[in-house]
Amino acid sequence: MMIKHAILPVLLAAALPLATQAQVSSSRLVQSASEPQNWLTYSGNYFGHRHSSLKQIDATNVKSLELKWVFQANSLQSFSATPLVVDNIMYVTQAPNDIVAIDAVTGKVFWVYHYSPNPGRLCCRGQVNRGVAIHGDTLFMATVDAHLVAVDAKNGKPLWKTQVGDASNAYGMTLAPLVVKDKVVVGVAGAEYGIRGYVAAYNVTDGKEAWRFFTIPGPGEPGHETWKGDAWKHGGGSVWTTGTFDPELNLTYWGIGNPGPDFNAAQRPGDNLYSDSVVALDADTGKLKWHFQFTPNDPYDYDSTQVPVLVNGTWRGSPRKLMYFANRNGFFYVLDRATGEFLQGKAYVNVNWARGLDAKGRPQLTPQSPGETTYPGPLGATNWYSPSYSPNTGLFYLSAWENYGQVFDQGDPIEFREGQNFTGGRLAPPPGAPQMPGMQRGPVNTWHEGAAHGVIMAIDPATATKKWGYVMHDVTTSGVLTTASDLLFVGGREGYFHALDAKNGTLLWKLNVGGETAAGPMTFMADGKQLVAVAAGHSLFVFGLR
Repeated sequence: MMIKHAILPVLLAAALPLATQAQVSSSRLVQSASEPQNWLTYSGNYFGHRHSSLKQIDATNVKSLELKWVFQANSLQSFSATPLVVDNIMYVTQAPNDIVAIDAVTGKVFWVYHYSPNPGRLCCRGQVNRGVAIHGDTLFMATVDAHLVAVDAKNGKPLWKTQVGDASNAYGMTLAPLVVKDKVVVGVAGAEYGIRGYVAAYNVTDGKEAWRFFTIPGPGEPGHETWKGDAWKHGGGSVWTTGTFDPELNLTYWGIGNPGPDFNAAQRPGDNLYSDSVVALDADTGKLKWHFQFTPNDPYDYDSTQVPVLVNGTWRGSPRKLMYFANRNGFFYVLDRATGEFLQGKAYVNVNWARGLDAKGRPQLTPQSPGETTYPGPLGATNWYSPSYSPNTGLFYLSAWENYGQVFDQGDPIEFREGQNFTGGRLAPPPGAPQMPGMQRGPVNTWHEGAAHGVIMAIDPATATKKWGYVMHDVTTSGVLTTASDLLFVGGREGYFHALDAKNGTLLWKLNVGGETAAGPMTFMADGKQLVAVAAGHSLFVFGLR
């Protein structure tokens, strides 16, 4: 059904049952796995698993899934949000920056908070928002014009607003915030216009800044020596997606994007820290505990803003706090998340820009000449779409692209000019460059070297090798959800929402939802029944058993 809603929250506040809703304390967030009927953070828990212990929907009944209700966004921008569900109330954002409170049982809209952003320049993902965070009875939203907004979860009334960055200089935010104890943590984007990125934390009560970590270090800061001259001033380092948090180590982990100018590595000699890295920050102070850089002096646009997935497991027979990271550069990494030590890394797609990784995880380069076909291409082997880890199967799941691109002449140095694109390079094939390889098609679940397609992939972290792959007819920008009944839910750009067997990748159910899935599916319980929700096209679809 189509849901129409009022714009002013006060018009619907009288119908809202939120006055009795339990507050979401810090301890609830830490122990979110103990209440699988809810979905309290962007990734479902602090560890970034996007996995649920719910199992009412399983392989025996998934074919009887049917549509229960639909929320149609009042926006034609990309619907890329993952909803939160707290005690039968769903909170979701519609682009660019509206928060909507919905009855999770019926789909009835309680209130809408409308924010009118005023972005100076839109960062490359456009007017996108990936969702909200909650603490107590306050919701937090990051805006495309670089503000952090706090809203009363009971009625949608604004509580405070803090400027995080200067939108006129192309600072913006697309991510869902992460609440850690008494702080809400966000990161800025805009590297394509020459920003200097950072992760920052704000007090949940009043929005005052508690700490800030610059992803591009300045003079006197560790890592500054990896930049030459004044290149650091516009060094990029965007933060596109939400990080993770280990309460025992008190560390929060964030993936950092490409350096600037993006495609002109010669203009910025050095490793260009902390671009293309994962950083571990003290949650109380923002001080850097450790970092690991995946692609030093990146000329390929291999942002490392994927979700760092945290697992308490064993490594070579000993208990260890691990991090799994499927990187845009085509390699899957296992790190020690307490120290940042590299443990293992292998390519999970076709890679030719490096022949492998050395003993410390640094890529062993095989530079591609201008015009040469490069795997993966600048869109990467994966991107912002969330992976999943299932403790049931022990497997790591992601949406991957088998794709290619061409490396072009980096061209003359580009001068930074405020408000103008700062990517650099000649983005056109040089004369005489070979044609790109043609598309190769074949039966689903067969691999084709050189084909450009999407693959839902399971990786065994113990060996960093592919366990299985489900090949799509098109690429996918969907995140992945797994459940305790060994189901995997994922969408695709061709408009289908799928349920696969998480153990072997067998297709169990699919339905055409009529639009691209560009967000992560999630699941929850409402009125005693398990439901699965996914945003696709311009609508949010909620499915349950017949």
